Amino acid sequence: MSLPPPSVEDPSLLADLRADLGEVGYTVDALAQVLGPVAVAALHREQPLPALRATQGSSDPVAVLCRLFALGSAVRRELLDAALPRLGATGLLRLGLVVDDAEGRLVAACDLRPYATEQESWWVVSDRSEMATGGPLPTDHVLGIGGASTTLASWAPRPRVERALDIGTGSGVQVLHLAGHAAYLAATDVSQRALAFARFTLALNGVDAQLRAGSLLEPVAGEQFDLVVSNPPFVITPRRTGVPLYEYRDGGRAGDTLVAGLVRGLREHLRPGGTAQLLANWELRAGEDWTEHVGAWFAGSGLDAWVVQREEQDVADYAETWTRDGGHQPGSAGFEELYAAWLDDFAERGVERLGFGVVTLRRPRTGREPWLDLMDVRGPVASPMGPTVLAGLEARTWLAEHGEAELLDTPWQVADDVTEDRIGRPGDPDPQVIQVRQGGGLRRTVRLDTLAAGLVGACDGELTARQLCAGLAVLTEQPADQVEQAVLPTLRELVKDGLLR
Repeated sequence: MSLPPPSVEDPSLLADLRADLGEVGYTVDALAQVLGPVAVAALHREQPLPALRATQGSSDPVAVLCRLFALGSAVRRELLDAALPRLGATGLLRLGLVVDDAEGRLVAACDLRPYATEQESWWVVSDRSEMATGGPLPTDHVLGIGGASTTLASWAPRPRVERALDIGTGSGVQVLHLAGHAAYLAATDVSQRALAFARFTLALNGVDAQLRAGSLLEPVAGEQFDLVVSNPPFVITPRRTGVPLYEYRDGGRAGDTLVAGLVRGLREHLRPGGTAQLLANWELRAGEDWTEHVGAWFAGSGLDAWVVQREEQDVADYAETWTRDGGHQPGSAGFEELYAAWLDDFAERGVERLGFGVVTLRRPRTGREPWLDLMDVRGPVASPMGPTVLAGLEARTWLAEHGEAELLDTPWQVADDVTEDRIGRPGDPDPQVIQVRQGGGLRRTVRLDTLAAGLVGACDGELTARQLCAGLAVLTEQPADQVEQAVLPTLRELVKDGLLR
C-alpha cells in the first residue's frame, strides 16, 4: 500500500531536518563507513541482511537513519530523538516521513537517503523500495535513485545555461544536478505523487524549481529551453489485462512510440543551439538493423542527433529484467504469468530483441542540414560522460559546418589520453595492426592504415593536416590530393570523438 507523500507545509520543520542531517553527516561516505564494503555490495544486489547485521544495536545516528529509511526497520522514538535532536520523532511524524507501528515504534513512510557526485551532496526522498517493503511495488511507486537516473546524470552535458527542463522528473534527482548550472529550472511529471516527492526533495536541498503536472512536454507548451534532460517512461510493457503499469517506467503507449514522439516534439522546445539528453529503449524485429529503426525517429526532426547504443537484450532477458524490477521475483506469485505476458506480446508483434541507449539532440543555430551519428558502444566509458558529450557535440557541429578544405587546413593535436598500439608477429619488421586507443570518453579504438598512422603520429598542433599530407605524399611517392582523400575519413572520425583536437 502506498503511504501519502511527505509534506512541505512547515518550512521550519524542513529547516530542522536539513540541519540535523547535515550535522550528523548523513552522507554517502558516512553510510559506506558504517555499513562496510560487504554490506554495501549486498545492498546493491538488493540483499539487506548484511546491512541489518552491520547496524543492529547501534545508536550511531547514520546507522539509525539507515535502518529506518533504507532497510525498512522499525525504530524506537528515543533513538530518533537522539539522531535528529532538532526535529525528533515528533517532527518526523508531522512531516509525514514516518508512521507509528502497532508496538509504538516508528516505521518509515518513505525512503530518505544521501546521494552525491564528486562535487555535490544531496538527500533524495522517494517511495520505499521493494527491499524495505518486502513485496511487489504499487503501480504509483515513485522511484528514488536508480541505475537509469545515474546514467542520465552522468551523460548529461553541464554547460551554464539560462533555462533547463527535466521531463518526467520523478523524485527530482535530475533537477538537483541541473540546479548547479541553470538559472531557471522547470520539471514535468504526469504523476501528482511524483511531483509531491520532487517538491519535498527540492525543498529539503534548498532548490527552487517550477514543477508542472502533465504528460511529457504538454505542461511547457510554447516555452523553450537551453537544456532538456529526460529519463522518460521508456519501458516497453505489454498492453494486456493483468500486467501492472508502473507510472515511473510506463508511458501508456505501445512499443517505443513514446520516445519516438518525444524526439519529434523537442525541436519547438529547444532554443537555437539548445541541447536535449534522454534515455531510450527501442524494439527490433528479426533482421532489423537498430540504426535504421532509430534513425527513422529523426527524419524531418530538424535536430542534430547522436545516439549511442549501450546494450541489446533478447526478449526473455528484457522480460525477466522488468518483471523483477516491479518486485516480482522468480518463484513468487505472478512472476511466471507476467513473464509469459511479455514473451507473448513480443512474439505477436515479431519483436526479437530490445536496444537501450543514450540520445543526444541539438537544435542547429543556423538553417544548415542536421547531422546524424549512430554508434554502438557496449564497453565501459568515462564517468561522468557529460564533458565528452559536450565536446562531441561541438566537434560534430564543427564538422557539419566546415568542409574538407577547412578540415585539412587545421592544425590538429593528439589528445593527451590517446595511446598507440602496434601489433605484429615476433621478428617482423613492420606491424600487422596499428591502432590508437582513447583512455577517456567513449574509450574508442580506431584502426589505422599506414597513411593515417603517419598523419596521426605527426599531429602535434604545429602543421596543418594538409601540410602533413604533403609530407606523406613525398615519402610514399603518391599525389598529395590522393593522400588527402585517403586520410580524410579517418581524420573526420578521430576529430568527432576527440582523439584529435
